[in-house]
Amino acid sequence: MNTIDPSVDAFNRDAEEYSGYLYNDQERLSSRLATTRWWEVIRALSDISLQSVIDIGCGDGYWTTKLYDEVRPSRMVGIDAAPAAIALAVERIGDRSLHFQVANAHDLPFPDNSFDVALLQAMLHHDNTPWDSIREAFRVARRIVVLEPNGNNLGLKMIEHVSQYHRNHGERSYRPQLLDQWVRASGGRVVTRKLAGFVPMFCPDWVATSMKALEPLVESTPGLRDLGCAIYVFVADRHRT
Repeated sequence: MNTIDPSVDAFNRDAEEYSGYLYNDQERLSSRLATTRWWEVIRALSDISLQSVIDIGCGDGYWTTKLYDEVRPSRMVGIDAAPAAIALAVERIGDRSLHFQVANAHDLPFPDNSFDVALLQAMLHHDNTPWDSIREAFRVARRIVVLEPNGNNLGLKMIEHVSQYHRNHGERSYRPQLLDQWVRASGGRVVTRKLAGFVPMFCPDWVATSMKALEPLVESTPGLRDLGCAIYVFVADRHRT
């Protein structure tokens, strides 16, 4: 994750202690179901094949390498504020044409219009001033793809306050309406959006299975969708130069 607040230390500790981030652990059923839905929605809303992409807040590089393997962008760069995470990401490169480096999302070391697309996947809720990351993403790319927890989900808001893990990592979800507002203030406009997912991370298998069965109903029901879905995913284009 990319952040300039003290929670970056928590992500460094995670990378060093677990050799990666816990939410990327595909052995846990809840994480596998939740992140698979993330991936399905991102792929459905955005076509980034043969385009240059910067993954802002790439963490340990797990999703960056998956994106590269499955979508084949023309160029792929991942940046994160946590040096220990970037070290793990570099180990994942193999023979891929990827580049990872430590950088601050609020001050990216790239010229204007360096990329076609900027991906901000589940990183803004770790950022003290997420609007600065959105602004900077639009500076280096004409289009942004954002995935964030749904700040209208009361269950997620409760978890943020009671979970030691979430508190240690500085998590604070934002309402979709507020994210849209920050996009407009940064000179962009949302062109497509979706509320999706229902399975929470780190829950018992029986809970994950039950909530996955209910997921289609939650996603398709107005009102229930707005308050019950776990993630908000949107694509936005820059409309000012």
